[in-house]
Amino acid sequence: MGTKETAVVLLAAGLGTRMNSILPKVLHPIAGRAMILQLLDSLTDIDPDRIVLVIGPDMGLVSDAIAAAGYDFEVVIQRDRLGTGHAVQQTEKVLSDFKGNVLVLYGDSPLITSKTLVKMLDARAIQRNPAVVVLGFRPFDAAEYGRLIVDNAGNLEAIVEAADASEDELSNDLCNSGVMVIDGTILFDLMSSLSNKNTKSEFYLTDIIKFSRQSGRDCGFVEGDEEELLGINSRAELALAETIIQDRLRESAMENGATLADPSSIYFAYDTKIGRDVTIGPNVFFGPGVEICDGAEVRAFCHIEGAFIENNAIIGPFARLRPGADIGEDVHIGNFVEIKNATLAAGVKANHLAYIGDTKVGKKANIGAGTITCNYDGYKKSMTEIGAGAFIGSNTALVAPVKVGQNSITGAGSVITKNVEDSALAITRVEQKVIKNYAERLKDAKVKK
Repeated sequence: MGTKETAVVLLAAGLGTRMNSILPKVLHPIAGRAMILQLLDSLTDIDPDRIVLVIGPDMGLVSDAIAAAGYDFEVVIQRDRLGTGHAVQQTEKVLSDFKGNVLVLYGDSPLITSKTLVKMLDARAIQRNPAVVVLGFRPFDAAEYGRLIVDNAGNLEAIVEAADASEDELSNDLCNSGVMVIDGTILFDLMSSLSNKNTKSEFYLTDIIKFSRQSGRDCGFVEGDEEELLGINSRAELALAETIIQDRLRESAMENGATLADPSSIYFAYDTKIGRDVTIGPNVFFGPGVEICDGAEVRAFCHIEGAFIENNAIIGPFARLRPGADIGEDVHIGNFVEIKNATLAAGVKANHLAYIGDTKVGKKANIGAGTITCNYDGYKKSMTEIGAGAFIGSNTALVAPVKVGQNSITGAGSVITKNVEDSALAITRVEQKVIKNYAERLKDAKVKK
C-alpha cells in the first residue's frame, strides 16, 4: 500500500426514501451493526489519517452513531443534494490543504472489503501516478450502470453514463461503482471544473476523469466483486446485504475451526467470537457481544446476546442468554432456561425451565426445573447469590436480595425470602394433608347430581 496520507470522504447525505423509514438509511443494521459502521470497520487495514463525513441537514443521528462507536472524524453538511460531485465539493472547507490520497466511499455501500481498498491505494501509488483510480466491477446485469472506457494500455479514458452510452459502449460490461481514490493535490481544481448542465442538473463526480485526462494526467482502475459493491436503497437490498454478510461470517467461523450443523440457519452478529472446536446446532441466533470459547456446544434454537461462554459449556436446546450472562467452564444450560446478568461458575447445571437473573452461582451448584430468581420488585433489581455445591429444588422461587449458602438445599416448591446458611435445608412449602377416600366420595357426589 502507498505511503501517502489518506483521507476518507464518506458520502451519507442520501435521504433513502425507498426505505420508507424515519431512521436514516445508513443507520439500518446489518449483522447487528449500522451499515455505515460496517463500512468504517473495513478501513482498519488502510488506517486513514482523516475521515470526513458528508451528511444532509437534520442528520445528526448519523454523526452521533459514528461518534458513539469511537471514530475520530469531521462533519460537513451538504444542504442541497445536487449530486456526488457537489457532495465532494463541500469537503473543500476542511480538506483544501490536504495533499494525500482522497478515498471517496458511500455510506449505503457497506460491503466493500479492506482488501479491495488496499488494492485501490496501491494502484494510486504506481510510478505513473494516476490522478484518479476508479473501482470497477462486472455485474450480472450491467443495464443501468455507467461504463468504464479503457484503452489498450489499461488506462481509464472515460466514464460514460448508461443513458449516454453508444451501443458499442453498452456492450462493455466493466461498470462504475462510484468508489474512487483521487490525488488530493488536484482534487479541488477538478471539483471546480464540474458543471450541472445535464438532464438531472447535478454535479457528477465521474466527470473528473475527463478533466484529469484533459490536464495530461492518466487515470486508472481496479476491479472488485459485484457483491461487495451492492448499494442499499431498499429493504429488499438490505436483506440481500444481510445474506452476504452472514455468508462471510459463517465461512469465517468454519475456517477458524467451528462446526456449523446447518450454516444457512445460523445468524451471527458482526462481532461474534467463536473459538476452535465449537459446535453450533441449527437455528441459532447471535446478537452483538457474544464470545464462545473452545469446545463449547450451542444446541438448536438458542438465542444468545451479550454473553460470554467458557470452554466446553453446553447451551440449549431452546436456551436464551441475555446481556451479562457469564457462563463458566463445563456449565450446562438446558432447554427453556433464560440467563440474564448472571455469573455461573464452572460445572453449574441448570438443565431445564428456569430463569436466572442478576445472580451469582457458585461452582457445581444445581438449579432445579422451574426455579426462578425474583430479581425485580417493581422498583429496583436485587442480587441473588447461590453458593458452590448448592442444590436448588424444583419450582423454587428465590426472592432477591437473598443468599443461599454453599452445599445447602432448598426443598421443591419453596419460596426463599431469607438467607440460607451453608449446608442447611430450607423448606417453605405448606404441610401436606391427606384425606382418605376423598376421590371416591367426590365421584359419588358428582354422579348423584
